[in-house]
Amino acid sequence: MKIAVLGTGMVGRALAARLSGLGHDVTVGTRDPQATLSRTEPDGMGNPPFRTWATDHPEISLAPLGEAAAAAEVVVNATNGSGALATLEQAGAEHLAGKVLVDISNPLDFSQGFPPSLFVKDTDSLGEQIQRAFPQARVVKTLNTLNADLMVDPASLGAESSVFVSGDDAAAKATVTGLLISFGHTDVIDLGGIDTARGTEMLLPVWLRLMGALGTATFNFKIVR
Repeated sequence: MKIAVLGTGMVGRALAARLSGLGHDVTVGTRDPQATLSRTEPDGMGNPPFRTWATDHPEISLAPLGEAAAAAEVVVNATNGSGALATLEQAGAEHLAGKVLVDISNPLDFSQGFPPSLFVKDTDSLGEQIQRAFPQARVVKTLNTLNADLMVDPASLGAESSVFVSGDDAAAKATVTGLLISFGHTDVIDLGGIDTARGTEMLLPVWLRLMGALGTATFNFKIVR
């Protein structure tokens, strides 16, 4: 499939590399490719600049957001939650219409420091906001409850764990579930409509405190039933 991954951070890089390794035609979307490639300093998380990563992945192209989304069959929103809607607006509603839009972002609010709070919760979710803003896109929320490495290589945990999908379009969820299985996920739970993204987004405060208590982000939830 032709897949656009919107976002050049560690989540976008991990997904783009894994999807490309599985044989998909992958383009990373960014606001300004030239500016992205010109950065020479590590990002805020200490990751090498994007151009270093891109040199190691010459098969993955870099393009403006709209161009990347227009050419894709599946679009992955791998941006941070606070910038998700603006990024997708720049990608263009016309380029998202009818396409599977995989939303991995979380509505984290760092304005009061760490740990962050959620800027939307309880009666709404970021996944729902994206679906409302782009009603012709087929939004599927998934992979927002584990770190980037485990998103694409769950077997590295050494034990089976669970991931979730939320969305209103059954065919879109089937496409995303297929991608998750190709990553190695063996327990994909369909929670229902996009409104169920409220639940997985509200797992993040628990996830963050588990990270603090365990001293690592290499863990995941397992639903035992």
